[in-house]
Amino acid sequence: MSQTLDTLWYTRCPVPTGLGIAVQKGWLESSVGALGTRIQSLRESDNQAVRESHFDHTLANSVRHGGNIPAIWARAAGRDTRVIGLSWADEVQLILTRPDSGIHTVKDLKGRRFGLPDWAGAQIDFTRAQALRGLENALKLEGLEVKDVERVDYRYGGTFSDQRVEDVGGTPVSARRAEGRNAELVGLLRGEVDAIFLKGAHAAQLAHEFGLRTVIDTGSHPEPLIRSNNGTPRTLSVDSNLLDQHFPVAVGILDSVLRAEAWASAHPEDTRRYLAKETNSSEYWVSQAYGEDAHLRLRTALDETAITALQDFTDFLHRWQFTAQRFDVRQWIDPRPLEALRNASSALAS
Repeated sequence: MSQTLDTLWYTRCPVPTGLGIAVQKGWLESSVGALGTRIQSLRESDNQAVRESHFDHTLANSVRHGGNIPAIWARAAGRDTRVIGLSWADEVQLILTRPDSGIHTVKDLKGRRFGLPDWAGAQIDFTRAQALRGLENALKLEGLEVKDVERVDYRYGGTFSDQRVEDVGGTPVSARRAEGRNAELVGLLRGEVDAIFLKGAHAAQLAHEFGLRTVIDTGSHPEPLIRSNNGTPRTLSVDSNLLDQHFPVAVGILDSVLRAEAWASAHPEDTRRYLAKETNSSEYWVSQAYGEDAHLRLRTALDETAITALQDFTDFLHRWQFTAQRFDVRQWIDPRPLEALRNASSALAS
């Protein structure tokens, strides 16, 4: 028999997710609140160990919807978690250069300097992993490898959870000082490197503001495995204790996510406003980064394409030694909450 859960800890990345909209609309709170459970934002905690669970998933009775790298790393490190849904919202994944660099195509990257972030103090450097993935995927299209470029590291201090996130009018805002970001972008502008990788709404905005040239956008390639990266697919994951001891809460989480996504599909303009809050960007850059049809891309399921891409990316992280071991993602996935919702819908329809 399921036990009543006092508190559900939730966290999401500053990217388009159904969970983010469900939180903003109050649907996550109402869904699990009906079961006697209150919700609390993990990243807004004053305790850094709690905030770090956004990356290492050590906190019991928590849910995370966002980039898959920390979720994969945590699972490979032995965390007892399960994926209950996968969402795939394509986004721009840009390899950028200066207009005067002489780099016009991916082939021109051979022998050139590529700037990479290096968060040596973080448990899992997802920024470095996603940049290497974008670089490797671009180069393979032209028969090149990462070893064909000169990698230049830009060292960052601290970790990703040093500062708490504050909710400002519905927008999750980090207290981290702006000068602590985008060191590789500064290096590109100074001519220290010839190309870098950026993705998402801020990538589109920065490329425009600094007049950078896009060498390739792997996020728009027709092959899903070339588009596969930290955000494609995004994982909706929970710890096993939540599933085993509080299964109705897990179902309630997924129900609120699917409800938010169904609402989004019918409300494009409102969805852009919500996504602008989630990404701490503008509606214009949300459209540029995620497409005019961003409201239709928020669909959480367990599609075969997403599962295959998640396995491919999991293998990539192990091959580049970001994770300690390879594992079968199909053993990581628990379809029961999704099946429970589908069965309930079928029962209501009959």
